[in-house]
Amino acid sequence: MQEQRFAKGDWTLFKNKIADWQEAYMNKLKKEYIELLSEDANPSEKFWRLDKRIKADMKKTGVQLEMSRSNLIYNIVSLINDGAISFEDLEEFSDELKETVSAFVKR
Repeated sequence: MQEQRFAKGDWTLFKNKIADWQEAYMNKLKKEYIELLSEDANPSEKFWRLDKRIKADMKKTGVQLEMSRSNLIYNIVSLINDGAISFEDLEEFSDELKETVSAFVKR
């Protein structure tokens, strides 16, 4: 029973943090897109590289994800793997969640 309470608290915390995490990640992506567009290359090459990059980035959890409690660990692991968040961002979460995420990331 206690695990469910932790999961509920972690889920609530995740729901409160995800929008800010995603906004920060998309801001990081925007800066990378600006760098790409500022490179010394022909316009069409930059356009198609940016198009490919945006299509790939749109699939990342830092941009969009399925909000469900059952995907909580998967989403957090993906956010870490994509560089949208770090372990430091999990400071307020339960030790159980942090240990589970750490085990998955190390695999």
